[in-house]
Amino acid sequence: MAYSDFSLKKAKAELGLEFIERESLFNAIKPIEVSPYLEKTLTRNVPLALAISSEKARSELIVINVLLEVRELLHDKISFFSGIEFTVDKEKGLSGFCDYIISGSQEQFYLESPVIAIVEAKNENIIAGLGQCIAEMVAAQQFNQQEGTVIPVIYGIVTSGSEWKFLKLIGNQVFIDVEQYSIKDVDKILGIIVAMVEEN
Repeated sequence: MAYSDFSLKKAKAELGLEFIERESLFNAIKPIEVSPYLEKTLTRNVPLALAISSEKARSELIVINVLLEVRELLHDKISFFSGIEFTVDKEKGLSGFCDYIISGSQEQFYLESPVIAIVEAKNENIIAGLGQCIAEMVAAQQFNQQEGTVIPVIYGIVTSGSEWKFLKLIGNQVFIDVEQYSIKDVDKILGIIVAMVEEN
């Protein structure tokens, strides 16, 4: 079993989680002004990515550019990993490859202090990607505990590139934001991701 085998129901039952789904988690977060570079990049890339309509195109043309902007906003004090193998507990199914992981550490040669797990929604189905994302968040939580790193909140993102859904994990409670953000609101998306990292 791997991360991608987890549905919401399976994650809740097998990982002993409680879901809280009725809160607007990041409504109070202030948007961050988008750089001219990202604005121009998304103006050019988003229509193309939506026309191609493949997960790979959305990842390469939209998602990676948003994450690079976050890294720049945080003055390269974070690292992020794409397509990384992240096996924490094979018996629980917490193994496989992650689309993206953002780390609170500057170390780029190996993963240290994961704080955000990011899953690319298959077939643009955000809800279907939640189970996988939650499993990766639990793995990040366990990884940090094993390393003796205290990170009380692990965050998650499921995105199709054009739509973004945010989650947070505290203990065994998973908070799933009632809001879903469009790439048109990239300033708000940037604000949320930066706030996630800065909290940790």
